Amino acid sequence: MTNTIFHGFKKKIQGKIKVPGDKSISHRAVLLGAIAEGETTVDGFLMGDDCLHTMKCMRQLGVRIEKSGESLIIIGNGIDGLSEPVDVLDVGNSGTAMRLMIGLLAARPFYSVLVGDASIHQRPMDRVVLPLKQMGADIYGRSNNRLAPITVNGSKLHGTEYHSPVSSAQVKSAILLAGLQTEGTTVVREPELSRDHTERMIRAFGGSVLTEGTVHTITGPQKLTGTHIKVPGDISSAAFFIAAALITPDSHLIIEDVGINPTRTGILDILNSMGADISLENQRIVNDEPVSDLVVRSSSLQGTEIGGDVIPRLIDEIPILALIATQAEGQTVIKDAAELKVKETNRIVTVVSQLRKLGADIEETEDGMIINGQPGKPLKGGDVNSFGDHRIGMMLAIASQVANEPINVERTDSIAVSFPTFNELLESVR
Repeated sequence: MTNTIFHGFKKKIQGKIKVPGDKSISHRAVLLGAIAEGETTVDGFLMGDDCLHTMKCMRQLGVRIEKSGESLIIIGNGIDGLSEPVDVLDVGNSGTAMRLMIGLLAARPFYSVLVGDASIHQRPMDRVVLPLKQMGADIYGRSNNRLAPITVNGSKLHGTEYHSPVSSAQVKSAILLAGLQTEGTTVVREPELSRDHTERMIRAFGGSVLTEGTVHTITGPQKLTGTHIKVPGDISSAAFFIAAALITPDSHLIIEDVGINPTRTGILDILNSMGADISLENQRIVNDEPVSDLVVRSSSLQGTEIGGDVIPRLIDEIPILALIATQAEGQTVIKDAAELKVKETNRIVTVVSQLRKLGADIEETEDGMIINGQPGKPLKGGDVNSFGDHRIGMMLAIASQVANEPINVERTDSIAVSFPTFNELLESVR
């Protein structure tokens, strides 16, 4: 386990950068490229631990994947080209890989077992197992099929209509990947619209998914065709640099080629409502995904309320939003975010406990947190812990921008899950 000491107090953030490729899109590019017919080229693939585990698992399923310079080349033989793995499929720390692969493998005519690290083995998998069983899947796991390891005995499925109790792209995507292979029509209804990268990418590979509001319909079986995917920068990774520029005086930062999918831009909407100086330039569409350059300048911010249908659009950005709120005038209330409890850590507990160590005025609630901003008052330094959660680790590193003493962050090795070059990029803009 790695500890890193961050010294960033009042070091202005400036320059022009690119953040690594979008994690969600990278996972899906490998999964769909693997079951498409023909060659798929993926540019900008995130070489982080989570996505590398997905790539390794697909290789174990018989898919040829090669690196060519900065690109991945995937040689797909269609969905029937997958073969039974001879060993367990290890997803590491990736909930996306685990849940999407359960959906993908549920309709394959062979046996497979999915495992992960200690964190993954405590995260709820029944949220995908239950709807897949409704389709006829033969899936087993610990704790009454709730926890990994997960065993999948692939079987012939039938279409279904599923009303999801949570707005989760992972749940929706697992069902759509199963429905892609299944005779008949499968419908997923969700309470609020979750991120839609799977739907967009199925279309990019020549498939068809119909979305009307929060209802998603797929009719199978379908064949996908290999294509060229360019992965935009991950807005969840960009969020840490957006925060650094906003809360540090005299900062001006340009972040190029960032994905601005509307199901992911809740953070921009909230920050704009808080008074953030963020502009979008050079907007364009790449592989059905909207992309832009973000221009960020330091800003005087106001507290706000964050809740309701915006939560699924910024769930991964709540840790860094909590830090930003410590530097805003007035109170910020985050609610309707109980989903944070089943991330890599219980992020409500972890964010509150670690920011309190740094002197923030923050308290935990049942479904979120309340932050009383203290603009102009530096945070303290000291020892904090990411608890193996990459987003907590990066948030605490950015906190050093407004801490008048060094911050020693334990377990920063977890940052490599989504952003292996984070430390170097942060130093490059200070």
